Amino acid sequence: MVSTCGETNPEDQETWERDKQWSDGFLPEIKRNLGEHLMGEPPVEEDQERNTDLITLWMSPVRIACRIRKPDAWQYRDDFTIRYSRPRGTKTELTKIIEGYGDYIFYGHADEDGHSLRAWGLGNLGALRIWFSRYLATNNGRVPGFSMPNTDNSSTFRVFKWNDIPEFVVAHSNLPINETAPP
Repeated sequence: MVSTCGETNPEDQETWERDKQWSDGFLPEIKRNLGEHLMGEPPVEEDQERNTDLITLWMSPVRIACRIRKPDAWQYRDDFTIRYSRPRGTKTELTKIIEGYGDYIFYGHADEDGHSLRAWGLGNLGALRIWFSRYLATNNGRVPGFSMPNTDNSSTFRVFKWNDIPEFVVAHSNLPINETAPP
């Protein structure tokens, strides 16, 4: 299931469940896209000796956060956002990432109808953690990105530019990412 952060307040829980149901509708498309990047063709010896035509690139569990932006967010396609704070102090996605949870994030934009992906990016959360820590260390503890409140003021996001963290991007489709940016 597409992971988001639940709340204890009944109204917040209702909103979370509605949003989750919508974003979970993208899971089949997300899985197809991830399969192209998290599976590969093995060396010929694997096929000849071990009956292996495809191989996952890791043997341990790989944890992937998923976030899908609504169609009206297309104008912000060169940004990605991560929930940074909630008024009631609920643990947020950014806190979980910094604590070491999650390996990748699949970040997509819904098309105009809100039923398919218009664009997506796959980010390496380990690379994001390293970049985030270095930024804090070299900028007197200032948190990278900028804050943006959610439209209903239920939370605040940190906004980052894809091109500010080139080592973060593993793969993408239809996003304005400069693949020649220096690391």
